[in-house]
Amino acid sequence: MRDLTRLLRPRSIAVLGSGWAANVIEQCQRMGFDGLVWPVHPTRAEIAGVPCFPALADLPAPPDAAFVGVNRHATLDVVAELAAMKAGGAICFASGWREAGEAGLQEALVSNAGPMPVLGPNCYGLINYLDGALLWPDQHGGRRVAKGVALLSQSSNIVINLTMQARGLPVAYVACLGNAAQVGLAELAGALLADERVTALGLYIEGLADAPAFAALAEAARAAGKGIVAIKAGKTEAARDAAASHTASLAGGGAASSACLRQAGVAEVNTPSELLEALKILHLHGPGLGRRLCSLSCSGGEAGLAADLAAPFGLAFPPPSEAQRARLSGILGPLVTIANPLDYHTFIWGDGPRTTEVFTTMLSGYDAGMFIIDPPRPDRCDPSSFEPALEAIIAAGQATGKPAFPVASMPENFDEARAIALMGRGIAPLMGLETALAALRAAQTGPGRAGWRPWLPCARSRPLTLLPEGAAKALLARAGVAVPRGVSAPDLPALHPLAQSLTPPLALKGLGFAHKTEAGAVRLNLPSLQGQAPMPGATGYLAEEMVSGALAELLIGARRDPVYGATLTLGFGGVTAELLNDTATLVLPVTADEIGAALRGLRLWPLLDGYRGRARADVAAVVQVALALQALLEGDAALEEIEINPLMVRESGAIAVDAVIWKEEP
Repeated sequence: MRDLTRLLRPRSIAVLGSGWAANVIEQCQRMGFDGLVWPVHPTRAEIAGVPCFPALADLPAPPDAAFVGVNRHATLDVVAELAAMKAGGAICFASGWREAGEAGLQEALVSNAGPMPVLGPNCYGLINYLDGALLWPDQHGGRRVAKGVALLSQSSNIVINLTMQARGLPVAYVACLGNAAQVGLAELAGALLADERVTALGLYIEGLADAPAFAALAEAARAAGKGIVAIKAGKTEAARDAAASHTASLAGGGAASSACLRQAGVAEVNTPSELLEALKILHLHGPGLGRRLCSLSCSGGEAGLAADLAAPFGLAFPPPSEAQRARLSGILGPLVTIANPLDYHTFIWGDGPRTTEVFTTMLSGYDAGMFIIDPPRPDRCDPSSFEPALEAIIAAGQATGKPAFPVASMPENFDEARAIALMGRGIAPLMGLETALAALRAAQTGPGRAGWRPWLPCARSRPLTLLPEGAAKALLARAGVAVPRGVSAPDLPALHPLAQSLTPPLALKGLGFAHKTEAGAVRLNLPSLQGQAPMPGATGYLAEEMVSGALAELLIGARRDPVYGATLTLGFGGVTAELLNDTATLVLPVTADEIGAALRGLRLWPLLDGYRGRARADVAAVVQVALALQALLEGDAALEEIEINPLMVRESGAIAVDAVIWKEEP
């Protein structure tokens, strides 16, 4: 592991280039960097008012960090020279490497760097707001802080936008990865989190090059009390194409990436606003916010809106205890209905002590509380009448030791000065009701399973082949998965006598099709094979006994993933699997408990759990089938994909009625 300390916290910075170099110097000056800045240029006497050195060899000492703002071909020589003089690291700004089809050029850059840390290429740079050190060639919206969160992004524009926030979030570092040719996401993130002044980490991820390292990073961060929240791009095909052309990143599928984040204990959000608000919570309170929430407002409309908007996030507001009800009724009087969300009306508005008592009493019974409050805009109105309520929120948080969140229903209703002041007092104001709810849900993300690491991806050098269904089911049977009794043959005349040993009704299937139903290669409930016509395109035939007594048809699939190693998909299946779209994805390896939890999260789970007096399905058998598929992939690197659809689940047992297995050719 490389030591990135000098690069991240430099006391001397070399700057190469002309226009870009001037920008870097000016940014350091504006931020009050008190270290040394050394422009290097062969012909210019000064850049941005700072005297130039003609060459790197003329510097008084090896620089801790260098911003390399020259073209890509010159960058190769500069990086080699910096490495030779034992510089602390370099930012390589130029584009035109692997993302432009020049993989060889990028490999040469990594070779020239040797052990010296390099961010990029195609990288915008690094901002250290703690020490005022900026290897950054553009404007930004940040300010000096004593401690704060780190923002790490594979998109320069996204992170520049994040620095322009006016939400009161203290940002300690901003870092871009670019193509991540040498220093990867997990390594840079770990170095940022190692700074004791960094409280949490926000990520914009296009692709993960090392999922096991990322999981290890998340576990170490959680152990240090530092949360991670991420936006993961690439949930659609268009987004994956954009990521590939942007930084040559392999984004991975949306379901698999979300599963990896969740299983690693990393909170996932969808928008930059949600990222910033979640980071405010993590900055002040760390990861693992409790799930019991209360909501308070002085309006029934706001209370109802909070409840409605919370539902899609899976947030619930449990009712107050009897003791809380009695106490609150005594303060608020008989006209106020004591509930959660609580509309406390305006009877106590402006009465600081009574408001504090209401807020404290309500918050004391929960893990955290949101207090909806929209102070009037100070340029046209007088917000002073809202001060008692704001002070009561602060007092309730202090009295209970519970997180108390003032929530503005619209983000512009907290100005930046107020937000910064509240953050300074240990209170995170959340801006925008729906965004606040998303941030609260993200902050509730639990830790990953201790020691969990995704499998490494399997490299493929040979084509894949589809196993005949009979062979696929034989493989499943050897792994302990129940399959129907059946016989197979190359043609129908040869199959007919073999099928005499089977008990009707029968299923007749044509072989050689990945999707038999769509190809018209499945015939069901046959009393015999007498009179059956050949199926066009079939390479063989399989006859099986029909399965009866099924309570549900499920889909279970395990497949290799080029980013996350391998995934397991569970859901309701049959011929309507895509239409139902009720599936859960897990990244392997998983435990029986995790598989069971995924099944219980399906929308149609009640159909397995005795819905309206139905018999309960044998879920334990389903779990064992999923574990068997995992064991097959783990034990045979040549296996690429195993899909059972449908798995017929009965009151006792589960039978794989159809199976598709792809395997690398020997």
